[in-house]
Amino acid sequence: MRTMSVSGEVSVAIRANRPVVALESTLIAHGLPFPVNVETALAAEAAIRDVGAIPATIAILEGRPTIGLTTSQIQELAQSSNVLKVSRRDLGYAIANRRTAATTVAATMALAHMAGIRVFATGGIAGVHPDPIAQVDISADLLELARTPVLVVCAGAKNILDLPKTLEVLETQGVPVVGYRTNDFPAFYLRSSGLTLSARAESPHEVAAIFKAHWEFGGGSGMVLAQPITENVALNREFFDTALKQAELLAAQAGIHGPALTPFLLARLAELTSGASLVANQALITANARLAAEIAVALKTDD
Repeated sequence: MRTMSVSGEVSVAIRANRPVVALESTLIAHGLPFPVNVETALAAEAAIRDVGAIPATIAILEGRPTIGLTTSQIQELAQSSNVLKVSRRDLGYAIANRRTAATTVAATMALAHMAGIRVFATGGIAGVHPDPIAQVDISADLLELARTPVLVVCAGAKNILDLPKTLEVLETQGVPVVGYRTNDFPAFYLRSSGLTLSARAESPHEVAAIFKAHWEFGGGSGMVLAQPITENVALNREFFDTALKQAELLAAQAGIHGPALTPFLLARLAELTSGASLVANQALITANARLAAEIAVALKTDD
């Protein structure tokens, strides 16, 4: 049986009840180009350490779920060309076949929970995709949030999705979505989607209190904390909408749909926005990592 590999630093921190923050690896292998992917991954880890928490970047390396990648492992993952992209559904296949794989939000949540990590930082969650070919395309991220009690700190959901339906699915599944110092649901590159949230928190300690109460009484689901991207790097809505329509047209012409659609659109958006979406992506990932660390510290402080 293939067991998880937990780095010494992360293992010691978990046993000592110190704050740990999980990070995904899909952005390293599939979300960002080299060397931006390495720079962003290491910047997120540094932001977590600055606050006093321990980062735990998660991936599957040659069939072994690995909790807490080293810098050299991150660099290797960032430059490898044969890395699978796995959700929870694909974990067994990747492990049994000794494959190296990057974990999505859903897979990272699952492995983080198995390792005893309660807080996870990412860029944006996936959701319901407006894909006319697939007709029904609901990300496993939403279902994982419904069954895994991990706090996911993000910049909302990627605004290439059907955001009203995404929030509806989360509500139906009993997953609270809390705005961090905002009443609006952030839309990744945009500070607001125009959709109003039912809950808001003003500080890491308030978030920690809400999550602990939800952990105890919420029926086992996770929780989303949505932090808007900062104004200095957020994209203009009209500029973004124009670029997105062009990217979607290119995807339709190329016959791209299903799991391949999101990475295709993100890559095209980086080109069509002259790199502005890439800068925004880097900034929000690091900001979310820092906030997640502050909440992880607050959770331990308030225990």
